[in-house]
Amino acid sequence: MTENREELTLNPYKVAFISLGCAKNLVNTEQMMALVQDAGYEITGDPAGADVAVLNTCGFIDSAKSEAIQNILELAELKEAGKLKKLLVTGCLSQRYQKEILEELPEVDGMLGTGSYDQVVPAVEALMAGAQPQIFGDIHHTKEDGRRLVSTPSYTAYLKIAEGCDNFCAYCVIPRLRGRYRSRSMDSLLAEAQELAERGVKEIIVIAQDITRYGTDRYQKRMLGELLVKLCALPFHWVRLHYLYPDELDDALIDVIAGQPKILRYIDIPLQHINDEILKSMNRRSTKAEIVALLDKLRQRLPGLVLRTSLICGLPGEGEAEFEELCEFLRESRIERAGVFQFSPEEGTPAAVMPNQVDPDTAQRRVERVVELQSRIMDGYNESRLGEVMEVLCEGFDREMGCYVGRTYADSPDVDGKVFFTGAGLVPAGTFVNVRMTGTSDGDLTGEIEE
Repeated sequence: MTENREELTLNPYKVAFISLGCAKNLVNTEQMMALVQDAGYEITGDPAGADVAVLNTCGFIDSAKSEAIQNILELAELKEAGKLKKLLVTGCLSQRYQKEILEELPEVDGMLGTGSYDQVVPAVEALMAGAQPQIFGDIHHTKEDGRRLVSTPSYTAYLKIAEGCDNFCAYCVIPRLRGRYRSRSMDSLLAEAQELAERGVKEIIVIAQDITRYGTDRYQKRMLGELLVKLCALPFHWVRLHYLYPDELDDALIDVIAGQPKILRYIDIPLQHINDEILKSMNRRSTKAEIVALLDKLRQRLPGLVLRTSLICGLPGEGEAEFEELCEFLRESRIERAGVFQFSPEEGTPAAVMPNQVDPDTAQRRVERVVELQSRIMDGYNESRLGEVMEVLCEGFDREMGCYVGRTYADSPDVDGKVFFTGAGLVPAGTFVNVRMTGTSDGDLTGEIEE
C-alpha cells in the first residue's frame, strides 16, 4: 500500500475539476477534490494538459442541461486536440441521463452518479487503465465525512447540512436525482465548521435543498435552531441562511435568528408563486394568506431584513389573472431579491403532464415582465440605502472599476449585487469595513470607506 502511494506521488495524474450548477453541487466537487488529493494526484482548474477532467453537472432544468452538454463538447475538443486524455462526467446530468449519454455523447469516457461521489478515485484509476467506469451507487446514501478542499475565497465557505429533498414539488426532479432528505450529524457539521473557522473563514453560508427541515429525519425534530446557536458560538463574523421553506419557518426558529447577531438579516425563502391554485398544483404546502402573514412577521421581528426568493412563470394553469396576482404580490411585498425562471416541463414530473400548459413564448414574456418589475424594486432598495453607512466584506480590488469591491449582508455571493467603494489605504480581501453608500450603478451600490 505504501509503495503504491509513493508511486502515485512520484508520477501523479493531473485531474481537472469543473463544477456547474448550485453551491450544493460545488460542495460535492470540493469533496471529490479532497479524495483525489489524498490519493496523491495533482489537482488543477485548467483541463488543458490534464489527464482527466471531472465535470460535475447540474441536470435540473433545460438551461442547466444545455450548459452541461456545451461543457462536454468543449472538453471533447480538448481531447481531440490531444490536450486532455479522459473525461469523467458526474452529478445530476449523468444520474438522470446515463443511457442517453452513453448513446449520444461518445466523448464521455466514464460516469459517476450522485450517490457515488466518493468513488472518484477508483473511477480516475479505471479511466487511466483504459476502462470506461459507470458507477451509480445508492442516491439515498450520504458520506458522513465532509472533508473537502474549499475552493471559495478564504473568507467565505458553504456548510451543506443535508442531502436530498422530501418536498416532492410537482415540477422538480431533485428527489429522483439526489434521494430522500438526509441530515448530516450535528457532530460532523460542528467539526467541519470548527475547522473552517480555524482556517479563517468569516462568512459561513448554511445550505441544503431545505435547511428548515434539518434534523427531522435523524433526530425526529427540527434542529436548525440548535445548530445555528452552536455555529454562532464559533468565531465566524457572518452566518448566512439559504433555502428556508415557508411552511417550516416557525416562531422558534425566528426567535433564534432574531436573538443571534451573527445571523444575517437575509433570508432566502423559495416561494415559486403566490396564487393558491397554482401553489396547490405545485404540491407546495403554504397558502397565499400564510405566506403574506409570514413575510409580515419576519419584517416585524427582523428589522432591516432583506428577502430573497425564487419564482417560476408559466406554470401549468397560470393564466393572465394568476400571473397578475403574482405581480401585484411582488409590488406589495417589495421582496428585495428574486431569481425568476421560466417553467421547464421536466420529464418524469407531475407538472410536465398537467393540463393547461402555458405556451413557452408567453412564459418567457412573463419572466421578462417579472425581471423588469424586480429590477425596479431592487433599484428602490439600493436608493433607500444612499447616505447610509453599511458593513462591507471586501472581496479585493477591481482593476476594471479602479476601486475595491465587496458585499453587504444583503448580498450573497454569485447571486446578488456588489458594492464598489474607494478608500485611502490598503483593504485586504476578507476585511470588514464601514462604507458610506453614495450612488448606484447597474443594480450595484457605490460608496467610500467611512474613516
